[in-house]
Amino acid sequence: MQRVLVKISYHGGQFLGFQIQNQGRTVQGYFEKILKRMHKHDVRIHPSSRTDRGVHALEQYFHFDTKLNISPSQWQYAMNRALPQDIYVHEVTFIDEDFHCRYDCVGKSYRYAIYQAPHRNPFQAQLKTYLADDLDIEKMNQAAEQFLGTHDFTSFCSQKTEVESKERTIYESRVIRTEEGLDFIISGSGFLYNMVRVIMAFLIEVGRGKRSASDVIQLLEAKDRNLVPHTAPAEGLYLEKIYLSADELVKKFGENITIHQKKSL
Repeated sequence: MQRVLVKISYHGGQFLGFQIQNQGRTVQGYFEKILKRMHKHDVRIHPSSRTDRGVHALEQYFHFDTKLNISPSQWQYAMNRALPQDIYVHEVTFIDEDFHCRYDCVGKSYRYAIYQAPHRNPFQAQLKTYLADDLDIEKMNQAAEQFLGTHDFTSFCSQKTEVESKERTIYESRVIRTEEGLDFIISGSGFLYNMVRVIMAFLIEVGRGKRSASDVIQLLEAKDRNLVPHTAPAEGLYLEKIYLSADELVKKFGENITIHQKKSL
């Protein structure tokens, strides 16, 4: 049995999310349909992350096991030939059978893109979130910096989140000016359901002068989602980077970071 690692990207605008569902268009659904046709039986894929409806991925990984004698380049060709235009396979490699995309993922980076203009641009639809407001980026950055480190993010995730621990470590959290507006970049050990979008909605409120950077610590300590009721739209969110090794994470963020290895299989 060979374990296969696949690196992909996709435009999430027309997907109900990554994870397969009973009905509707999903990224996982496309790949498992291709693999079933090639294997003549069901083959389950295991992703590093499960993006929500409308969320894009610049870099995403999944793995699966196969008995087929097919080279990595042939896998890539076969998949890309059968996939729709809003999904692309960048690379296929063979990996050890004890490697797991979910449990060996030690970090992720997300980017949230906003464009600002007097009028909405239909050609940015599903790619960036539109805001006409003038936002104070300096204050937004002051707030973004408060999320660095290890915290319980109960106040900044969906109330539907069902995990034992809502503690996560954030390595990077900053807002940058772009030609069209601004981007929020956040990297961490992992993220809870809707966590980035809730943080983004809060930062927008800070940029508008409706919330303060000094509120962050109090909100984190309160562990109450009702205090942060808004969620930014999905269309501006991109899964930008997956870190599959501690060395890669240290190279990016330095040796002093705390690396959280997922539980073993």
